[in-house]
Amino acid sequence: MTTKVQKSITVDVPVSTAYNQWTQFEEFPQFMGGVQKVEQLDDKRLHWVAEIAGVKREWYANILEQRTDEKVAWAATEGATNAGAVTFAANGAGRTLVTLDLEYEPEGLVEKAGDALNIVERQAESDLDKFKQFIESRGNETGAWRGEVAGQAGTPGVEAASASQGDSGKSGISGKAAVAGVAAVAAAAAVAKKSGSSDDTTTDVEAVEVVTPPAPVTDEVVVDEVVVVDDTATPPHGDPLRDQGTGDTLR
Repeated sequence: MTTKVQKSITVDVPVSTAYNQWTQFEEFPQFMGGVQKVEQLDDKRLHWVAEIAGVKREWYANILEQRTDEKVAWAATEGATNAGAVTFAANGAGRTLVTLDLEYEPEGLVEKAGDALNIVERQAESDLDKFKQFIESRGNETGAWRGEVAGQAGTPGVEAASASQGDSGKSGISGKAAVAGVAAVAAAAAVAKKSGSSDDTTTDVEAVEVVTPPAPVTDEVVVDEVVVVDDTATPPHGDPLRDQGTGDTLR
């Protein structure tokens, strides 16, 4: 099951400035929460390293379409299942409406739990806010790439990332950490529900590694079948389920 997110924001810079800054993919960690590194391998290929909702992910993505001052669209090719586009449109003199469309497929217990809490949706909204602050505080872009990548019109969905579907080999998370992460997310949800917090409230929870102790060694004999003994009757040859010394039933 996939999740779709759409968020928009108006930034007080011209379309060309907003678009130019977005083409500087390696600058994304400056305003995208959780993004640790983006490498532009060539005009069409990107390598991402990010940590979202406590899950470290690494993936590769292809630029499917890039139109100057209008649109950048992408889809993952391995490591995660996501695709989407960001578009730019004039919204008054010297202002730009930036719209982000994202479709992704949560993989694993931690990501599915985070998806239930709308963590990615909140992250997308936060990233657009930070992009606005970043570009408006500078007043100009850090660089620009004015080339184009021809592609199919429309916003790509996860079907464009089918090659990466179910690819968890680069998740970078252990089974113990996954259990701890799920427990942390569930605890946060329970606390928020108990306190009556709104959807706009986020709770920071530190995941703790869960260690399962080994099963104890015992010589105790477990009897699966319960036998009811009639104390008023004396069996003809003695009751094998009774201890002849104490009369206690063996367990």
